[in-house]
Amino acid sequence: MRLYWLLLGVLAVWRLTYLLQAEDGPWDLFRRLREAAGEGFSGHLLDCFACLSFWISAPFAALLGADLTERLLLWPALSAGAILLLRATERTVVTPAAIYHEEPEDVLRIEPGDLPRHQV
Repeated sequence: MRLYWLLLGVLAVWRLTYLLQAEDGPWDLFRRLREAAGEGFSGHLLDCFACLSFWISAPFAALLGADLTERLLLWPALSAGAILLLRATERTVVTPAAIYHEEPEDVLRIEPGDLPRHQV
């Protein structure tokens, strides 16, 4: 298979997956499709880009692959290419999981032995 067809396949899988999963489409057609899918299997499938790209890449792999082995390898490869393309084009800001904060040096510290004892 030529690199041209692989890139074309990845772009097509990414575009169709993004259209179904994230865009409203003309006349809000795809938004209404997602709403009609509800909370079942198809609803969850349309909410997850990775899941949807896996199933959308299957017919592309069947069309682009020359034999069964190539088709089976192309199926997850086209999906992975679409996922990588999505991650490369997303406009999300990654925030750190924890923010380190150091106290200034002039903070009064009380050691456990310095605490007053209360009598019962």
